[in-house]
Amino acid sequence: MAEKACVKRLQKEYRALCKEPVSHIVARPSPSDILEWHYVLEGSEGTPFAGGYYYGKIKFPPEYPYKPPGISMTTPNGRFMTQKKICLSMSDFHPESWNPMWSVSSILTGLLSFMMDTSPTTGSVTTTTAEKQRLAKSSLAFNCKNATFRKMFPEYVDNYNLQQEQAASEQHASSESHQDKSSRSVSETNLDSAGEDMKKVEGLNAVRRNKKQPFPTWLMFLLFSIFGVVMALPLLQL
Repeated sequence: MAEKACVKRLQKEYRALCKEPVSHIVARPSPSDILEWHYVLEGSEGTPFAGGYYYGKIKFPPEYPYKPPGISMTTPNGRFMTQKKICLSMSDFHPESWNPMWSVSSILTGLLSFMMDTSPTTGSVTTTTAEKQRLAKSSLAFNCKNATFRKMFPEYVDNYNLQQEQAASEQHASSESHQDKSSRSVSETNLDSAGEDMKKVEGLNAVRRNKKQPFPTWLMFLLFSIFGVVMALPLLQL
């Protein structure tokens, strides 16, 4: 059970965090146990962790702030092992270096800074930049599968659901655009085919017109001459 001084100190720190949030850090105590805090670190831009949301826990001893807490991370991140205590100068790995003036915000700020570093420590892992970026991209989806995370950080769940809706909407719009392009392509093909058919019909008509020979002039003149002679015969007999 937490000592009275510990409870009072943690309540004070929580009020301070609510009043003046720390950039890239969100932390809250468990509703059922003030000694157990849950946090989310947001990856900084310009780092392999950009766009990532890293969920973890801080477990304070009943003697806090006179003894340091234990720190672990739940989200796969490519820097620290998951579900394992992380060795920091401000964690229970090094009680000799602990300073009672340190707070939740300073602990998590130190953790975020150390996360960007590449120095090995107990609980750290070595991965490529590409692997860290891949894990950052999938971090929020991973977190939202965790019931405790969903309960402690509903705003991140809402953000994830919004991202999913936007992605589905964009995919639907892309599918419709592809269908429109296909329809236009079919229509243009049909128009081209119809145009070619009209050209063929016009060509056949031209051939038929060319086959029709005009009435010869000389034949017409001959017929008029014969008609004139026939009409003149009765006159000659007189």
